[in-house]
Amino acid sequence: MTPTPTCVPAAGYRRLTTTLYGYSFLDEFILLYPVYALLFSDTGLSVWQLSSLFAVWSVTGVLLEIPSGAWADAVSRRRLLWLGPLLTAAGFALWVLVPSYGAFALGFVLWGAGGALGSGALEALVHDELDRMGAAHRYARVMGRARSAGLVAVMAAMGLAGPVFARGGYAAVGAASVLVCLLTAVVATRFPEHRTPVTGGDGWSTTLRAGLAEARADRSVRGALLLVPAVTAVWGALDEYTPLLVLGTGVAQSTVPWLLLLVWGGATAGGLLAGAGERLGRAGLAGLLAGAALALAVGSAVGTPAGLLLVAVAFGGFQLASVLADARLQRRIDATGRATLTSVAGLGTELATVVVLGGYAVIGTSAGHATAFAWSAVPYLLTAVVLVAARTGPTASAARARPRSHRSPS
Repeated sequence: MTPTPTCVPAAGYRRLTTTLYGYSFLDEFILLYPVYALLFSDTGLSVWQLSSLFAVWSVTGVLLEIPSGAWADAVSRRRLLWLGPLLTAAGFALWVLVPSYGAFALGFVLWGAGGALGSGALEALVHDELDRMGAAHRYARVMGRARSAGLVAVMAAMGLAGPVFARGGYAAVGAASVLVCLLTAVVATRFPEHRTPVTGGDGWSTTLRAGLAEARADRSVRGALLLVPAVTAVWGALDEYTPLLVLGTGVAQSTVPWLLLLVWGGATAGGLLAGAGERLGRAGLAGLLAGAALALAVGSAVGTPAGLLLVAVAFGGFQLASVLADARLQRRIDATGRATLTSVAGLGTELATVVVLGGYAVIGTSAGHATAFAWSAVPYLLTAVVLVAARTGPTASAARARPRSHRSPS
């Protein structure tokens, strides 16, 4: 029986959500984000060196994604959530104190490790705490608001980075970023956590094997694992090129940040709609993806500032779909391997993003950014078709004939 909102303990729910929203905001409120590429360039790094640094960051995340998720299932997830920002703070401090290629590389390793520690652990902690309170049905709404808080933080950091940099240079934005990371760690210590970590010397390997075994044994889990990168990777990769798409509409460079706010405002709105979006079934999610894909294709292809309104609508749809895909995964996996399998989905997203970036480079180089954005709608249309086909296929009929498990319906 699905619990009603009145069954949810108000104090515990409020502590969890306020901590989550504060953590999500601070985790993205990094003033170094808009200017760190300038720091690298001013230090004298070549384009090859810049590319190699980004590769170091990506490889670190890929290598640590699943091990860190298994670790989060074996130990305190809250501990990893405050440890991660401390590693990131150390990396940012290195960048500003000893700007050099070696320090930048080590900083990216620390930043990648810090991000990996939180990936999987955060979603697992939030879902299990909500489930303990009888509020697992609120997971998509809560995480949608958390992601919107993160996007608001990104936009705020973009607006503040310029004035702070003008007054104090890289030292000022670096110090502010380190301070915010430390505050993020402090906020993370307020997360409630009632689960009992796995004990014993083989806890890490046990949770890893259990999580992967669940994915092998349950087809619905595998489908949910694949859906997360299918929904998240493409528009996540497009994030890197959005300023170039905006500039290609013919506006002045000074206007680009304002139009970027429009686009990311759409993504923020999408996260806030996650509560209502939870009522969408498989066909509804397919329709959402198809509609967002068409908005992306048309909005980017017209090549005008007005078309960016459609791009904003598309990003809102993709953000909503990403939250719903995550919620779908959380409903299908057991608590013991929750962080592990969430990290598996995260690894899939990382690898798919690399593929998308490569494809974008090929299309964008030959045909321009507007065309590359328009073609990026195709994977979403294909995903929508797969979702509809899976709903109407023979396996769907068989699933309806079987008794329901303990997991919530999609």
